Amino acid sequence: MAEITALILTFLKAIGKYRWHAVVITWVVALAGWAVVFKLPNQYEASARVYVDTQSILKPLLAGMTSLPNLDQQVLFMRRTLISRPNVERVMRMVDMDVKARTPKEQEDLIEDVMSRIKIAGTERENIYTISFTAPTAKEGKDVVQAFLTIFVEGSFGGKKQDSEKAVQFIDDQIKSYEERLATAENRLKEFKIRNVGMLPSQGADFGSRMIAATDALNSARLELAEAEQARNAIRRKISGEGAPGDRIDPSMADPALEERIATTVKTLDALRTQYTEQHPDIVAQRRLLEQLQARKLEDSKNRKPSMDPGASYSPMLQQLTVALSEAEARVASLQARVAEYSTRAARLRTQSTEVTEIEAQLAQLNRDYQVNHENYQKLLQRRESAKLSGDLSSATDMLTFRVIDPPTAPALPSGPHRLQLFSLVFIGALLAGLAGAFLLSQVRPTFLSQATLREVTEVPVLGSISMNWTAEQTVRRKRRLVALAGAVLLLFGTYGAGVAAMLVRPTM
Repeated sequence: MAEITALILTFLKAIGKYRWHAVVITWVVALAGWAVVFKLPNQYEASARVYVDTQSILKPLLAGMTSLPNLDQQVLFMRRTLISRPNVERVMRMVDMDVKARTPKEQEDLIEDVMSRIKIAGTERENIYTISFTAPTAKEGKDVVQAFLTIFVEGSFGGKKQDSEKAVQFIDDQIKSYEERLATAENRLKEFKIRNVGMLPSQGADFGSRMIAATDALNSARLELAEAEQARNAIRRKISGEGAPGDRIDPSMADPALEERIATTVKTLDALRTQYTEQHPDIVAQRRLLEQLQARKLEDSKNRKPSMDPGASYSPMLQQLTVALSEAEARVASLQARVAEYSTRAARLRTQSTEVTEIEAQLAQLNRDYQVNHENYQKLLQRRESAKLSGDLSSATDMLTFRVIDPPTAPALPSGPHRLQLFSLVFIGALLAGLAGAFLLSQVRPTFLSQATLREVTEVPVLGSISMNWTAEQTVRRKRRLVALAGAVLLLFGTYGAGVAAMLVRPTM
């Protein structure tokens, strides 16, 4: 603690030695600083507050019909891009600030200065934004804030409307392109159908389904034919003598072995038809054998002797069996024609299997291309209407409402500079500068102010010291100097107080 006290005393003595230098430096710094403070131009801060209403009844009403714009994001984007170079240049032209710049360098400096003085603040949750600008005159500040407010409001509508128009134009170009694609696909599909008429699948059935259907129909017809032949053969057997006793024909008139061979051949042929086509060699051989046996039977019936019973030909049962046999023969002939037709169709499908499969694959590809183009075309038509509605919706004032809470006004009093604070800072700085100057001079021209300092520096013991004896004349001059010093210091404080009082009385100074 003693060392600190000694150091402080040494410091004060050093300053006291150069006290007049300290006073002069303080006065010079204070006067120069106060002159600068009083010459600083006034600054007028104009501001405006605007509320952005993004809630609209149109949102729930048009939900699902169009793409609703994100109004909150749109306003936030405008807020962040408001202080941009193009907007600042536009504002400068609107308020005639650009005439102040005569060279490109001055133009750049003016733009940077305006961008540094404009401020926009607000919260996205409350949607209340404040635009402020500091200008040398109140009118200029008001005009600049009004210009920025106009750009803020207009930009929120114009940008979205322009984007919607570009989107509609792009969709129109895509629709024209897809119309040409659809026309080309339709012509290609039409020409393909004309070239391959008769070989295209009907009602959505492909070649495999048609082949299965033809095979099933052929098998069903063969089964019906086998049933009809069995029924016909049964009638024949009944007529030949296997019927009722009263309706029997003379057994000598029929050949049982021949009938048995015919029945066996028919069964064998029916079994083969369930496995092979009519062109199979076994079926052809059995059919030829059956024709030979039936021809032989017909020849035997021609050479058959008439029955001795004159009433046999007039039996009612025989007549009914004869009619039933005729009907059975007709049904068998009909079913044979059906089987032959189905066999021809199945054979033709087998022959065309490779070609038809390729045609179906090409048709599926053409239909798929046409369907894709058609679906995209329909979607583009819907998107175009949605884009048009979105553009009209974005330009509607009901979707985005701007309410100016505080309009921009020309402030009556300047907002800066804060001369009182600057005046006080200059005064404090002048005092510190005076003290620092005196201390530096004491270090430049050092002297020993005490015995302890002399002993520490020279490391020589000090035997004693001689006190200064002032004469009466020197004492008077010393007192006058002290009075003059005190007056200079008091005058400095008085000047500071007068300046503070003047600024409090006239804040526009």
